[in-house]
Amino acid sequence: MPSILIIDDEANVRRMVGALLASEGYDVRDAGNGAVGVAMAEESEPDLVLLDLMIPGALDGMAVLERLRKLFPDLPVIMMSGRAGLADAVRATRLGAVNFLEKPLTPEGTLLAVSSGLELRLARRERAALRADLGLAGEMVGESQVMRDLHALIERVAATDSRVLVSGESGTGKELVAAAIHFGSARRDRPFVRVNCAAIPRDLVESEMFGHERGAFTGAAERRIGRFELAHTGTLLLDEVGDLGPEAQAKLLRAIEAREIERVGGAKPIRVDVRIVAATNRDLEREVREGRFREDLYFRLNVLPIAVAPLRERPGDVPLLVRHFAELQRRKSAQMPPEWTAGAIEALARHRWPGNVRELANIVERLSILHAGKRIGEAEVAAVIPPGSTTPPVMEGVTADSLPLSDALDAYERILIARALASAEGVVAEAARRLQTDRPNLYRRMKRLGIKGD
Repeated sequence: MPSILIIDDEANVRRMVGALLASEGYDVRDAGNGAVGVAMAEESEPDLVLLDLMIPGALDGMAVLERLRKLFPDLPVIMMSGRAGLADAVRATRLGAVNFLEKPLTPEGTLLAVSSGLELRLARRERAALRADLGLAGEMVGESQVMRDLHALIERVAATDSRVLVSGESGTGKELVAAAIHFGSARRDRPFVRVNCAAIPRDLVESEMFGHERGAFTGAAERRIGRFELAHTGTLLLDEVGDLGPEAQAKLLRAIEAREIERVGGAKPIRVDVRIVAATNRDLEREVREGRFREDLYFRLNVLPIAVAPLRERPGDVPLLVRHFAELQRRKSAQMPPEWTAGAIEALARHRWPGNVRELANIVERLSILHAGKRIGEAEVAAVIPPGSTTPPVMEGVTADSLPLSDALDAYERILIARALASAEGVVAEAARRLQTDRPNLYRRMKRLGIKGD
């Protein structure tokens, strides 16, 4: 149950607003001055704060707001006042207040502001979780020409405010591409909201996207803020947009064209400023031809197309990805990390990876757990990879027939160097001797390919 802290020197306000919120199922605490309110928040962070602007004492409302914003940057604070002017409201907003209520408060206005603030709190938590995931876990790893081109395209696209359609097979990292676009844009400090179109029941798509008013349909016990409103001034990721039904496609098209939405059961339009990034594993051009996806919506979404290559088209990145996911597993597990042999890396590079990067991540995690503190060789890899899913010759999957020549050569070079380093127990001088080259040359090649050594 969400917790709400009321900070107001008027006992009647605390009592009446507290009773109203408690009747709606909220956990309510209150404080009669700023210092006590800040102390209570530090003791147990609330989900939302209702703060009076004109609190007497050393900490007035603005000072409390500043203190709370420093302590809890994502905590929604709603200011209240009966004597504030426009300048006060503007200043409070600049300091981070999410709303400003004039006294005397009305039950409807208070409940709406609280509901909206808590929805914002949820969106901010999701954004914080995403930012955490976009640490080591969210890096788009790879030094192949395919990945270098993708990074360059993302950089160019992020600088604009145009709609983007990210396409690719399941597991290729389309959500990471969308997040990279958002965090590389001018909207980076605004909400990044994701909605999985494939996971929403068809009769709830409109409510999820646009929100609903209390009593709009059976079970709508309170007003709900939709994803479009939550993403206001930020970015909305429509993941698996190709799974939307015809009716939902029509309403999405209208929202994009009009730049406004209407909550289910609502009587007036709501303006929204949202950058849309859509993602799909379907061939939308084919879906359009076969009448399953609206052509006009496709053209609205496909302003800037980005295609994410499957892992089988960049096998030279497999050694880097294995190291990356192995490090992730080491950080989140208390187990001893295994030793990855060159044979294991070669076996993984030969796999076709129908599940793409996500499948590789799962395999690396599984092997790290099953063989913690031990050596992982080709036999251990073969035990967890389905039979018949690899290409028999060591480099058959990375020839110039399936890749640009430079990528194929890089892939082969990475495997040769990884094998030599493993045989030399990580000693670059010994690996250089085995490869019949000098150490400076090997260092230069390792640096270019992103391979770390002693």
